[in-house]
Amino acid sequence: MKKYNKVVLAYSGGLDTSIIIPWLKENYGCEVIAVSGNVGQGTELDGLEEKALKTGASKLYIEDLQKEFVEDFIWPCLKADAKYEEYLLGTSFARPAIAKRLVEIAKAEGADAICHGCTGKGNDQVRFELTIKAFAPDLDIIAPWRIWDIKSRDEEIDYAEAHDIPLKITRETNYSKDKNLWHLSHEGLDLEDPANEPMYDKILEMGVTPEQAPDKPEYITLSFEKGIPVKLDGETLDGVTMIEKLNEIGGRNGVGILDIVENRLVGMKSRGIYETPGGTILYFAHDALETICIDKETAHFKAIVSQKLAETVYNGQWFTPLHDALCAFIDKTQETVTGDVKLKLYKGNIMKASITSPYTLYDTTTASFDEDDDYNQADSAGFINLFGLPIKIKAKLDAQRDNK
Repeated sequence: MKKYNKVVLAYSGGLDTSIIIPWLKENYGCEVIAVSGNVGQGTELDGLEEKALKTGASKLYIEDLQKEFVEDFIWPCLKADAKYEEYLLGTSFARPAIAKRLVEIAKAEGADAICHGCTGKGNDQVRFELTIKAFAPDLDIIAPWRIWDIKSRDEEIDYAEAHDIPLKITRETNYSKDKNLWHLSHEGLDLEDPANEPMYDKILEMGVTPEQAPDKPEYITLSFEKGIPVKLDGETLDGVTMIEKLNEIGGRNGVGILDIVENRLVGMKSRGIYETPGGTILYFAHDALETICIDKETAHFKAIVSQKLAETVYNGQWFTPLHDALCAFIDKTQETVTGDVKLKLYKGNIMKASITSPYTLYDTTTASFDEDDDYNQADSAGFINLFGLPIKIKAKLDAQRDNK
């Protein structure tokens, strides 16, 4: 193998990256600098430095990226209502945030390469590497899962046990998880078969099932300015605190549990369970506010742009000209998305209670069933005649052809 002097490793302390530190030293004879991007993993960061150093890293950076993660990555996707097959992109937009910081540290440290622990079957390898290419096109990338002899998570545990590497999981609880401020994902083990009902009592960490939620509904009010949530029940909150509080509220009401089979970028289908309590509330409220603030033609075209934007995020193309152009369009649509949305949360459900905006396009007088001065119902006859003219002409000509 090619020899490197210094390698920066994207380090989470999970199964993959825990064994990669000694593996890198064994195979490349290099110094390993571990970097963990704090995007809201919480207690998963506890004891990380001790573990990284004990397993062979020369140092560990723990970079607090939470504010940047929310403002530069989460909010643009929320403003776009961007979803990939109903998935709210929790892992997808965390990866470019972390990878960007990896490059910055690699340059500062004079590293020869960046290493990640993403599997060769997954999407994250693409997200990490496209970001690295965008900011350091000449930097080498090491992806152990594509070259080592280890073939399964069981074999990873074997390697860890042989090298006295402490693990927080066992073979029975060996789900592949990704946690950040926005969500928690679960994959692997019994979840790999869509025929198996998830064992929610064992896997849920951010909330409860709808059955376990309170029998009394909870009301909240979210205030938005230009598409960004700024207040919860009248209290001004920064983005990180906003999401944390909504995670608590949504979690206790059984909101935001998603079980989907998605189409990965690499060509296969995969089954995952996602917990996104706060994010689900925010998407619902934002979409509700847009229904009164954005005109029909813009809203319908925005749905097309949102779909494409979600694909660029899911596919790791955050730092591309196309992504920038799509976001510019979205920002224009958000200039009037300001107002309040009151929601009713009850046993996994979110219901609209009230929507108000100083930029509303909803005119109660015109929309009313009562008589008004703006809408002459007799005008609709001429409109229908013109709108239906192609249908009428085709029917007449078809009849003439049939008669012949």
